[in-house]
Amino acid sequence: MALRCDLIIRDATVFDGSGGPRFKADIGVTGDRIAAVGDLAAASADREVIATGRAVAPGFIDAHTHDDRAVLCGPECMLCKMSQGVTTVVVGNCGISLSPVRMKTRPVPPIDLLGDESWFAYDSFGEYAARLARDPSPVNTYALIGHMSLRVEAMAGDTQRAATDREAAHMQKRLAEALAQGASGFSTGLYYPPNMMAPTEEVIAVAEALRAAGGVYVSHMRNEADDVLLSIEETLKIGRAVDAPVVISHHKCSMPENFGRSVETLPLIERGAAGQKVDFDIYPYAAGSTVLIPSRLRPDVPVQVTWSIPHPEMAGRMLPDIAKEWGLSDKEAAEKLLPAGAIFFQMHEDDVRRIMAHRLAMIGSDGLPHDSYPHPRLWGTFPRVLGHYARDLGLFSMEDAVRKMTGHTAAVFGLVDRGVVRAGAYADLVLFDPATVRDASTYSAPTTPAEGIVETWINGQSAYVYGQGATAARAGRLVTRNRA
Repeated sequence: MALRCDLIIRDATVFDGSGGPRFKADIGVTGDRIAAVGDLAAASADREVIATGRAVAPGFIDAHTHDDRAVLCGPECMLCKMSQGVTTVVVGNCGISLSPVRMKTRPVPPIDLLGDESWFAYDSFGEYAARLARDPSPVNTYALIGHMSLRVEAMAGDTQRAATDREAAHMQKRLAEALAQGASGFSTGLYYPPNMMAPTEEVIAVAEALRAAGGVYVSHMRNEADDVLLSIEETLKIGRAVDAPVVISHHKCSMPENFGRSVETLPLIERGAAGQKVDFDIYPYAAGSTVLIPSRLRPDVPVQVTWSIPHPEMAGRMLPDIAKEWGLSDKEAAEKLLPAGAIFFQMHEDDVRRIMAHRLAMIGSDGLPHDSYPHPRLWGTFPRVLGHYARDLGLFSMEDAVRKMTGHTAAVFGLVDRGVVRAGAYADLVLFDPATVRDASTYSAPTTPAEGIVETWINGQSAYVYGQGATAARAGRLVTRNRA
């Protein structure tokens, strides 16, 4: 009897996520799984898509996001990701997570990147997971628990010190509970004030919950500038201490005096990888974005404001221009803008390319979906890797670009049956045009959708169609490390 599918994508150039050579094939989908890959001329389907001249890859996995709140807000909130071909997002990064903590007042920066206190309404990860089950996201969600969020709760907001043993034990217990309820790892943001006073020993004490659960340790390191090597060593030490895989977040070498130091950091990470599991993510831009911290401004690092609570009209403008208009210094203007966020032009393109090309690199957008004038990475990261870096610059093959965004990421985070095009895998798929795919978002027009992403399917359902936008589908699921 001839195979009957819900969907057949015919005559596609397949990038299967492994990094192996592309090949021509038909792809059949039944329900939420890929039913067959190969010559399906004898098969039929309810819908057929002719993909001649176009490519199919596994849906892209965004290794680093702050989408904890966005995944709760429906298809339009996730259009920024689905229009790039993203089908799974890793939330809870940089020590910031929406659970398990309730807040009665506005969270301190950078926790407020996720919103005001009204969003911090989940006293357990189980409550957050139940919300996702009750009101599904259009994309798959893989969740980390943030150290900063745990600290604010355990220390009653008094975070400018090391936690006591009792407080650390409380955090460890809360982390263990969250891991049992479907979270997959633990993240830190040791660069930021609510987390920077935590000594290595405190992080290890809390992270001990990862051992029994098999969770992953993900870190926005303590320092990505002068002390980047020491911070890598600390990150690797924490992973070894609790026998957990390590992910270094948005690896970079910040500030002009550190440009070029990826020739030091990458060999150090390589040496670490010889004795323990360690990988890193990177976004394909030479500028970062986070909250605006006036004490850390530098005259040699240009700053563009992305949002401001008291002065929302300043979003998108350069800080020196605002300061000049107000007759203030840059620092004084920044203080007047708070709470606020900004883009910082603080990396060198040579380091970005060197780090991105490394075999351990994954791609993560680190986009901030609630910024009123976001960094262009929120809308452009994955097409930029495919179009600009792989096709136009030849930094690596398109096969390897896809691997960095799919199969490799799935393996690092323990995503079973995702990140690959093969029979039996989940039907998270993206159809794109290799000749035209490109990022269209810029620093002056940051929310422009990418070109060349034709359609995105999540668990077998069409979630995004170019020219039409997001569909009404909410086929995303909470996905958990090492569970199908």
